[in-house]
Amino acid sequence: MPRQSISFTHPNDEWLKDQVDSKEYSSKSEVVNDLIRQARKQQVQIDWIRAKLEKAEKSGFTSNTKQEILAQSKSGFNE
Repeated sequence: MPRQSISFTHPNDEWLKDQVDSKEYSSKSEVVNDLIRQARKQQVQIDWIRAKLEKAEKSGFTSNTKQEILAQSKSGFNE
């Protein structure tokens, strides 16, 4: 696994220490890797929403109800 050397502000370092001290994580590296995984997952969701919005803008108006649009969006989000 590649190693990196990074610097943290004091408050961020304290927060990382707290996460390890609380036994939530076994190391600061584990915390940082989990945060990166979460950010990557969030970016996938943002990209999905952005693509849906762009598609919707190009498609024009719909006669679907709010409930139908919401149901379609929820069913497609987990794909």
